[in-house]
Amino acid sequence: MTREPVFADLVGRAAALAVPGERRLLGICGAPGSGKSTLAHRLVDALGGRAALVGMDGFHLAQVELDRLGRAERKGAPDTFDEGGYAHLLRRLRANDEPVVYAPEFRREIEEPIACAVPVGCDVPLVVTEGNYLLLWPDVRPLLTEAWYLDPGEDVRRARLLARHMAYGRTRDQAWARTTGSDEHNAQLVATTAPTADLLLRKID
Repeated sequence: MTREPVFADLVGRAAALAVPGERRLLGICGAPGSGKSTLAHRLVDALGGRAALVGMDGFHLAQVELDRLGRAERKGAPDTFDEGGYAHLLRRLRANDEPVVYAPEFRREIEEPIACAVPVGCDVPLVVTEGNYLLLWPDVRPLLTEAWYLDPGEDVRRARLLARHMAYGRTRDQAWARTTGSDEHNAQLVATTAPTADLLLRKID
């Protein structure tokens, strides 16, 4: 399904999933720089206490482990995450049989995940989770009540990535190399998963 909704439409669709007494998971996915985090934060803010945000990026392998495995230069690729740990957390969140579940959070300023940074109480009906590989990992997709895929266009996406990398201390050349290197490879992989989303979003006003 392809459409160009206004943000209020998306809030309404997410709100319909936030049914008191139930627990549902909304996945927001897309390639690096597509705007997943921004949309997820806006939705959760708009829904107030009815929603909580849990990011896939909290399951990045620590830098020391990436170095040990020889994967540091490919940070952001599927095998640089704890895929099984993320799926296990989503199962706990969906089961909703614990008073509170603590999720990790990725901190870009230190490029490391922080454990137990996000508490999700059992009274929160909707968990919004965002990340690149929600539609790629076979154990994750069945846990999502809905999955939305963001595709703002390649020029927009690359410009966002370039600005992000520079904002966190890379030179323009370093930022461009990352944007067109490992980020681009990961983006091409993620793009193959778009057809399995429930909603394809190209532009959000």
